[in-house]
Amino acid sequence: MGTSQSYTLSSETRLPFGEAVELTRTLLQEAGYGILCEIDVQAKLEEKLGIEREPYVILGACNPPLARQGLDAEPDLGALLPCNVVVYEREGRTHVSAVEPERMLSIVGNEALKPIAKQVRTDLSNVVEGLARS
Repeated sequence: MGTSQSYTLSSETRLPFGEAVELTRTLLQEAGYGILCEIDVQAKLEEKLGIEREPYVILGACNPPLARQGLDAEPDLGALLPCNVVVYEREGRTHVSAVEPERMLSIVGNEALKPIAKQVRTDLSNVVEGLARS
């Protein structure tokens, strides 16, 4: 797993796009995360702008106990939720990226969020690494 950008946890997988999306859902669920929203960016851009692009899906994932802890510590945290995980195809290769929660939550400046961010980072890293191994 690499961090192609300092704000994401990223990797590439050998799986075709559709299989990668399904495995991402499964790995998130196994880690205790539900999918609150799913945005098919490819379809929306085609629908709204007539633009064709490679497949790109955003999964909004949430672990309810961790979200509750975070919101208890920082009521405005909801502005940064859910944790987005993206699966996309570029030049025939499938990529997965997740928000880097420690980096993202560092902007809040609330020390109580550090252990939560660390746990979320571990969970999302495991998802991204699981896809990299597939």
